[in-house]
Amino acid sequence: MSAGAPPLALHPPAALARPAPTAAAAHPAAAADESALVEGVRRGDAAAFDALAGAYMRRAFAVAYRLLGNREDAEDLVQDAFVAVLRKIDTFQAGRGFSPWFFRILVNRGLNARKSRALRSTDEIPVSAAAAGHSPEREAERAELRGRLARAMETLPDRQRVIVQLFELEGFGGPEIAEILEISDGTVRWHLHEARKTLRRALAAYDGKE
Repeated sequence: MSAGAPPLALHPPAALARPAPTAAAAHPAAAADESALVEGVRRGDAAAFDALAGAYMRRAFAVAYRLLGNREDAEDLVQDAFVAVLRKIDTFQAGRGFSPWFFRILVNRGLNARKSRALRSTDEIPVSAAAAGHSPEREAERAELRGRLARAMETLPDRQRVIVQLFELEGFGGPEIAEILEISDGTVRWHLHEARKTLRRALAAYDGKE
């Protein structure tokens, strides 16, 4: 940010209610608007920062929650990532996508948080009420599968777990993940393949294959 720019306010939790954005990379006009917002943030424009943060807040929180498993930790991580955006905005290369740059900051800080401190107890992910016609036994089986999958995910190396979460759960494409993690697309595909093998083995007993 410019030396004489006024300080920018950060309002992360309030923006969680805003609608999820359309991917700017797929829409040239949206990409141009995003570039204008980034330039506004460089100049210290608080409204530009609020608009940029609002566009990414929902997805950022979802990724942060996947990484840390706790709502308060996820909110702290998102706020920390946006503060880092303000500090580092002058290092952002004009013409490149803001999304991979931002999520690289978020993911790296999330991985560091997992390694450097004991996280608060994981919030239980709410389970919706049983659908009509589903027996308690069937619901118990589904709960067991969810628990087995969660435990299997925790056995993956950090990088593989993040790639699976970004690809399978948050809808990022391989090239996007490659740019976020600063690795090749082929390396992303290899990690996905290895992670899926591990998860299939972990779930084999549930499927009656062991």
